[in-house]
Amino acid sequence: MIMSLFRPKKQNPNKKIVSKLYAQIIEAGRQPVLYAEWGVPDTPIGRYEAIGLHMILFLFRTRSAKPALEELSQDVLDEFFLELDHSVRELGVGDAGVPKRMKKLGKMFYGRMGPYWKALDDNDLAALKEALARNILPDENEQLATEPLAQYMIDSAARLAKIDDDKLLRGEIDFPEPQGIAVYE
Repeated sequence: MIMSLFRPKKQNPNKKIVSKLYAQIIEAGRQPVLYAEWGVPDTPIGRYEAIGLHMILFLFRTRSAKPALEELSQDVLDEFFLELDHSVRELGVGDAGVPKRMKKLGKMFYGRMGPYWKALDDNDLAALKEALARNILPDENEQLATEPLAQYMIDSAARLAKIDDDKLLRGEIDFPEPQGIAVYE
């Protein structure tokens, strides 16, 4: 029994693939046009929104997939929340406050997923624009370029739908390059 403490822990066989997919989701969420031209705030919460948006697009693609891809997408989602926990701690939230903050961020994430998925399912640009405006800049006077951002999400969902499951299982995902369209409403 005591010897088990000194044995290396079994690693998730998907760890490299999870890390590769997650890195690509992070990279897509950090594209400068999202912040510089489309008005997503370049703040911790704005970055959470941009990365969460890409995570939601990834989960939209992998929903109802074969079991191996569903398992992989769950592992990527777990990595997202693990990294979110680390980020919250790095921002100075104490151990006692982390669970409360994580619960709030989790509710925010899942609260966005439903409306985004419904709008994507319906190919409803107007509903997606409304959901983005409500979620990303709900109380601020700044303008969010909801038109290009919503169109980017629709284009991304269409592009991701064309990716073969086996390609995703190898850790390959291909988000489109956002076009620098500064269209503020």
